[in-house]
Amino acid sequence: MTPPFILYGLPHSLYTGPARAYLRKQGLPMVERSPRDPEFTGQVQPLIGRSIIPVLVTPDGQIVQDSIDIIDHVEASGARLSAYPEGPRQRFAAHLLQLFGSQGLLRSAMHYRWTYYDQQAAFLDHAFAAGAPAGAAQNVMRRMQSYLPALGVREETIPLIEQGFADLLAALEAHLSLHPYLLGGRPSIGDYGLFGPLYAHLGRDPVPSDIMKRTAPATYRWIERLHAPDLDLPDMPQAEGWMADDAVPATVEAVVLEMGREMGPELADKLAWLEAHYQRLAPADGEPVSAKPHQRTLGLAPSRYRGAPDEVGVQPYLLYVVQRAERALRELTGEDQAWAQDLLARAGLSAVGAPRSARVDRRNHIEVWARA
Repeated sequence: MTPPFILYGLPHSLYTGPARAYLRKQGLPMVERSPRDPEFTGQVQPLIGRSIIPVLVTPDGQIVQDSIDIIDHVEASGARLSAYPEGPRQRFAAHLLQLFGSQGLLRSAMHYRWTYYDQQAAFLDHAFAAGAPAGAAQNVMRRMQSYLPALGVREETIPLIEQGFADLLAALEAHLSLHPYLLGGRPSIGDYGLFGPLYAHLGRDPVPSDIMKRTAPATYRWIERLHAPDLDLPDMPQAEGWMADDAVPATVEAVVLEMGREMGPELADKLAWLEAHYQRLAPADGEPVSAKPHQRTLGLAPSRYRGAPDEVGVQPYLLYVVQRAERALRELTGEDQAWAQDLLARAGLSAVGAPRSARVDRRNHIEVWARA
C-alpha cells in the first residue's frame, strides 16, 4: 500500500488549517502528527532548519513547508479539486483574498486569542499543551502574547479591531448566505487563505467563535464546509463548480473592500519599508532574508490602522504572498485589467502591483531575497 502523506501541524495553528482542509478536499490519504513527534524533531526539523509548521512529508519522502507551498505541490501533481479558478478575474480575486487571510487577519486572530486569554484559558491551555513539551506550554503562550504590540494590538486599537471583525463577518455573511464558497460551489485558494484565521483562531477559540455563531451563522457553516472531506453541499445543492462567466460578484468585492479597510495602509507601508531595506542591503540572489532562519520580523514600520496611528512589525514573508497576487494581476488584460485596477483603487490596495525591486523566494525551506 502507498504510505500516506504526513502533515505535521496542530489544530490551533493558523497556517496548518488551510493545508489540512485542502488535503482533505483532495481525498488524499493523510495522517496529521504533532511537531512533538520524534520523527519531526529528529529527522524533519534538522532538514528544514527551524521549528515551524505546517510541514508535509509526501509518500515519496519530499518535504514541503508552508501551507501555500503544500497546496501548490499537490496542484502540480494533479489535484482532484483544483483550488485555482480557471477564469483570470476569479483567479486574481482568489489570490487577493488569500493574501487577506494569510496576512491581513493576523491582528484580529491574535487579539481575540490573547487579549481574552482569561475568558478562554482552559481551552487554550489544553490546545497548547498538545503541541509543546511537558511544562513548556505556558512559555510558548507567553511568547505568543508578546507578539501583540508588533501586530498592532494595543489598548487604543482594540475597539477598531473588534469593529473590523464585526464588519468582516457582515460582509462574509452577505455572500455566504447565498453561496457555499467565495467563487461558487467549490473552494478556491481565497477560501483556504481566509479559512486559516477564521477557523484556527476566530472559529475555534471560545470568545470569537461565539460571536461568529451568534452573528454570522452562514460564515460558521462555511468553516464546517471547508473542513469536510467532500464539498458538503446538502443545504446548497444547486451550487456546482465555479461561478459562470468568470464572475466576481459584488458580495465578494465587498469583502475586498473590507480587506482594504483592515490592511490597506499597513500593506503599503510595510512594502515600502521592505523596499527601502532591500535597497540599503543590496543582497545577493539567494541571500536569506534574516540572520537566523526562525527570525520572522525585521523591524517596525510606522503606519495607520483604521485612521489611528500605528506601528507594525514587517515580515518578508508578506512579500512572498503579495507577489502571488501580483502575478495573477499581470495575467489580466483589457477590461479585466481595468476592473482589477478599479477594485484595488476603491479598496485602497493599489500597493498591490506597484513597482518595486525587492523580491522574496523560498529555497531550501527558508525565505531568501531573489533577483528578478
